[in-house]
Amino acid sequence: MAKIDTPPGFEDFLPEELNARNYLFETWRKIAMRYGFVEYETPIIEFTDLYRKKSGDEIVSELFSFTDRGKRDLALRPEVTPSLARLASQNQRNYSKPLKWFEIGSCFRAESPQRGRRREFIQFNNDIVGESSPAADAELIAMLIDVMREFGFTSDDVKIRLSDRKAWDIFLAGRELPTDALPKFLSALDKLEKDPEGTEKKLGELGIDVEEVRAFIANPTAAAELFNPITDSLAGRGLADFVQVDLSIVRGLAYYTGAVFELFSLKGKHRAIAGGGRYDQLLALMSNGKVDLPAVGYAMGNVVILDLIRETAEPLARLEEYLTVKTPADIFVIVADEAERAAALSVVQKLRDADISTDFPLTPAKIDKQFKMAEKLGTKFAVIIGSEFPEISIKNLTTREETKTTSDNLIEALRQLLDAPDSQNLLA
Repeated sequence: MAKIDTPPGFEDFLPEELNARNYLFETWRKIAMRYGFVEYETPIIEFTDLYRKKSGDEIVSELFSFTDRGKRDLALRPEVTPSLARLASQNQRNYSKPLKWFEIGSCFRAESPQRGRRREFIQFNNDIVGESSPAADAELIAMLIDVMREFGFTSDDVKIRLSDRKAWDIFLAGRELPTDALPKFLSALDKLEKDPEGTEKKLGELGIDVEEVRAFIANPTAAAELFNPITDSLAGRGLADFVQVDLSIVRGLAYYTGAVFELFSLKGKHRAIAGGGRYDQLLALMSNGKVDLPAVGYAMGNVVILDLIRETAEPLARLEEYLTVKTPADIFVIVADEAERAAALSVVQKLRDADISTDFPLTPAKIDKQFKMAEKLGTKFAVIIGSEFPEISIKNLTTREETKTTSDNLIEALRQLLDAPDSQNLLA
């Protein structure tokens, strides 16, 4: 039988790799909750029509889609925004506005794997529903900045490029263009940096000079009133250095209706780290006009940000510090005398009942081998159960210092040791 490997574009996560991914999750969740967001989830399988409704029939070629036994046309979700729009429109009357919701979960795209892209990836999604003010846009951008700051990035490392679809309405005002020209224009503009010659050709077909477009991008003063409420809000928080107005950012998706933004590394080696914008018409579309609520949101994937963290000094140091203290167990119980194994098991359970993560040797082993097991796990302290029980020794496996206590006082003694500065606060 041929070797069965992981499917292309999908990943296994060994424990240390999963710990790194969990670092992202814990940071994302901490910042979202710091901003007053609440967590939700939707199925990873949706009706394919949900994505057709948002993006048209062309989206189907990008999906892992299938027909189930009930002859239903289904797909693995490629993104969460349509699901959020469906869920929010169905349930919004049960919640005060605005809704401030976040989600962390898998998405799937049937595309060729490449740097920064996988067929399965995790997205961190944040949306504010029911608020049309630019204050909501600024709040989400501030949250995105604080996520990056929590990872250890500064404004010298990353920048958010801010644009607005309405700016291009100003640019196109007075031009006689066919009704279907705007999507074609925005699609061409979205590729201005990647394919300047192709963009020039497509704009020419619409009767638009690419140099006029470049001039408008270089001097967007005519659209300044669109950005001032957002940039002023960020400046008031001391976050202005992370943002620059850049009208070349359009995100190429027709459902955006206002401000759009993307986060980039200033090293220029990566695709966008995160992106989002205002989509005030999507809930009405998903509910067939029954619910008309404005919304703004953004998403960040796990692949690019983790690559960038590993390439940047301070974020890498924070990740490594997290991985250092993320040991499988805080305590390893050493059974120094097999005659006292029952006592050792009672101690193990006592520690676990006290919410202290604890491991022990499942079968008899020499004491030196048990200590090696504990050190290999990265455990901070060994609790030694021997013939003197209920007297117990606690050994710091880093400093080799030993403390004597009793079974009755073990929990208090361990808490003091674990909370000491040199313990790296392993229970935090």
